[in-house]
Amino acid sequence: MSAPPTPTRPAGPGAGDAPGGAGGTPPGLRRLVGASMAGTVVEWYDFFLYATAATLVFSKVLLPHMDNQYDAVIGAFVTYAVGFLARPLGGVVFGHLGDRLGRKHTLQLTIGLIGAATVAMGCLPTYASIGVWAPILLVLLRFVQGLAIGGEWGGAVLLVAEQAPDRDRAFWASWPQAAVPAGNLLATAVLWVMSRTLSDDAFLAWGWRVAFWLSAVVVLVGALVRRTVSESRLFEEAREAIAHDDRPYGALEVVRRHPRGILVGMGLRFAENILYYLVVSFSIVYLGTGLKMKTASILGVIGIAHLVHFAVIPLVGRLADRVGRRPVYLTGAVLSASWGFIAFPAFGTKQTAVILGAIILGLLFHSLMYAGQPAIMAELFPTRMRYSGVSICYQVTSVLAGSLAPVLATEWLKTTGSWVPTAVYLAVACAVTTVAALALRETRGSSLAALDAADREALTASTPYGATAVTARG
Repeated sequence: MSAPPTPTRPAGPGAGDAPGGAGGTPPGLRRLVGASMAGTVVEWYDFFLYATAATLVFSKVLLPHMDNQYDAVIGAFVTYAVGFLARPLGGVVFGHLGDRLGRKHTLQLTIGLIGAATVAMGCLPTYASIGVWAPILLVLLRFVQGLAIGGEWGGAVLLVAEQAPDRDRAFWASWPQAAVPAGNLLATAVLWVMSRTLSDDAFLAWGWRVAFWLSAVVVLVGALVRRTVSESRLFEEAREAIAHDDRPYGALEVVRRHPRGILVGMGLRFAENILYYLVVSFSIVYLGTGLKMKTASILGVIGIAHLVHFAVIPLVGRLADRVGRRPVYLTGAVLSASWGFIAFPAFGTKQTAVILGAIILGLLFHSLMYAGQPAIMAELFPTRMRYSGVSICYQVTSVLAGSLAPVLATEWLKTTGSWVPTAVYLAVACAVTTVAALALRETRGSSLAALDAADREALTASTPYGATAVTARG
């Protein structure tokens, strides 16, 4: 596979911008970003609400009693991992629908599914009431959550990435990424209020359910906002070509024509996903079960860190547009390798300010990798198969990375009593992502329209994708 020629920056104001965006923000882009974020906040509120409740509630009220406190948490994390197992399937199914029917309609379906599953979780009887059916129903609902989330991320970021100016794509597409910590912050805040205002018994009896029932309200708001968005011109052209020319699309096509893009995208995702779930999920276990910090204190610290994370992600997206995707991502991968060796000794001080600093540091390192992902992955695949491509990269890696990270870390803590295996595990993951970042071709300012044109040429000539240089400028 031949490498594309070294790209050059578009000359002059507005060069390389999306239609309607010469020298400025394309009309309606801010509204589109807001609609994408609104739905994403809702979906990740539901997903991360489960993550937090899994360690604080489910191990006590929906799962069988276990003598070892770590076994109870591991059991909760196993049910949590079911959502990750469903995400690749959701990515394939909804990616296929999104490439054929549209990003907007697919996202309306995913937001309804995840909202229904989350509200139903809040209605589940306890293990003491119905026995083994409690965890069975919990796992089934978690699977539905994961299925919907598998189709959510790709559509949400592509709504923005495909309509953003070429020169500012990483900045605009980073806003849906910022909605992820915003959703997590909302989930943490609701549980924090419940834990601060209720006794421990009341919180475990019914208080946690309120946070799940509130999902119905936020889902309704998100669905209404998303009704106002429109598809990109790039997608409309690709859909017309698929309909008239019987052009192939979907998961099988993207794997066949873009194996290098899939592998690079998965490698980029690997350490980022592991780091995030160590910071936001395993830290709760380490601080609560290992160091006996109070629930309200842990949630307060995590909430402040999410707020900082939300503010930083768009700034890093802007940086990726200015200096390039590769150097920013490489910096994040290298720095993240040190987090475990810094954070766990900091946790051991049991000083709130020090613990907060360690968690914020982890999320700052994470943002260096996370902010640019939508732009990077959008620039790896042509429009006719982009939803499927980015969903496979993002969701399949989640099974190998984020789903296992808190389970493995908790098991190592139980068996060794040490954080060192977890820190080494993260460092190794960062080495994998560093290799992927080095293999990434710089695509800062590249044209998605030119990428589609090269794809059409390759398809017409029936040559393997990649034989033609595709990193063209608008």
